[in-house]
Amino acid sequence: MSATNVSGPVGFIGIGLMGTPMARNLVRAGIDLVVWNRTRERLAPLVDEGADAAASVDDVFARCRTVLLMLVDEAATDAVLERGTDAFARRVRGRPLVSCGTTTPAYAEALAAEVCAAGGRFVEAPVAGSRVPAENAQLVAMLGGDEDAAGDVMPILEPTCRATLYCGGPGSGLRMKLAVNLYLTTTMAALAEATHFAAASGVDLATFQEAIGLGQTASDLTRVKLPKLAAREFSPQAATSDALTNTRLVLDEAAVAGASTPMLELAEALFAETVALGGARDDMSAVVRALEERAAGSRSAPDVGRVSAASPPGR
Repeated sequence: MSATNVSGPVGFIGIGLMGTPMARNLVRAGIDLVVWNRTRERLAPLVDEGADAAASVDDVFARCRTVLLMLVDEAATDAVLERGTDAFARRVRGRPLVSCGTTTPAYAEALAAEVCAAGGRFVEAPVAGSRVPAENAQLVAMLGGDEDAAGDVMPILEPTCRATLYCGGPGSGLRMKLAVNLYLTTTMAALAEATHFAAASGVDLATFQEAIGLGQTASDLTRVKLPKLAAREFSPQAATSDALTNTRLVLDEAAVAGASTPMLELAEALFAETVALGGARDDMSAVVRALEERAAGSRSAPDVGRVSAASPPGR
């Protein structure tokens, strides 16, 4: 995709599981990209493809009109921006600051207000998709914040996205992302459970994959995750620990909104159990291990029967 409508260098801070393919797509689109990461070794492949490695965070902000952040959490974002210090205003003044990570909406709203007060413009642009969609430029960015700034940022994000959606003011893009994540994490847990059931029942998993792929439940998720489940190959595309963090973000926001999320609560428990089993940095499809562990435990536990839907506990 051409980036001829993007003028001047663009900064990209945070070269990790998602940041690496996103930055690579921007470089390949012809964007003059200045990159920085705390772990400097991760910059080398991008430099080989044409990116310029910044000497420091200050160097990124000094050279770039627009700066994208793809950082793991709110603490990392605050640290990079040196929020609460004089350096913060110097870095954000006079430019759009784009946060592509997933945080709480309240955090984004507070950060947007501080950036605006310092003379900058803030855009949140969390993305839906994991490593493979990022590599294939098939992410969906959900933008929130200043509408004019979001419009300026969209052409920069296009080389790594299939779509860029403006969702509203500060916090709106993140609320949209959390709603998407609710569907993703509960669907992933359900897909793992279906695969676990199929394997336990003696179903041929290759035929199971074919049946899913030909039916109405086929999706990019099933096409990517089912082969991993069948082969028990859990190299990370979206890590279980990240799925757990994102699930808890949704639960926290659901409490604020007054929404009921019973399926998400179960998914959160399963991801937490998978992390406890040592699968924190495995792909989120490794959640099947929690189901297998539960099955192994139930085989040795006394049979207490099934609770009827018409007769919930305590009634």
